[in-house]
Amino acid sequence: MKTSDISISVQLDDNHVPERIEWKAEDTGSEAVSKAMLLAFWDEQEKNTLRIDLWTKEMTVEEMKAFFHQNLLTLSDTFERATGEGRMAAQMRDFAAYFAEHMLGVEPK
Repeated sequence: MKTSDISISVQLDDNHVPERIEWKAEDTGSEAVSKAMLLAFWDEQEKNTLRIDLWTKEMTVEEMKAFFHQNLLTLSDTFERATGEGRMAAQMRDFAAYFAEHMLGVEPK
């Protein structure tokens, strides 16, 4: 069986606030610096989600709003692929459009 490692390094200030988030994927050899990350794992035994949500103090509120909007859209796509629930995914996308309109000032299509 093949394995692939993804590593995440978080540099913290004296108050344990993230200043820099770096990650790299072994298979691609690429490295990146990010201002925010959302990472979720499914705990099968507890039937619950384990999360790591981090953002640097350099992340602006406007960037965070855009980040969440893009995550809502991505979650909609992933949900549809994983479950085949196209109608619910469409409703999730509708909410993402509502979010964009009210948080980002983007007019609905």
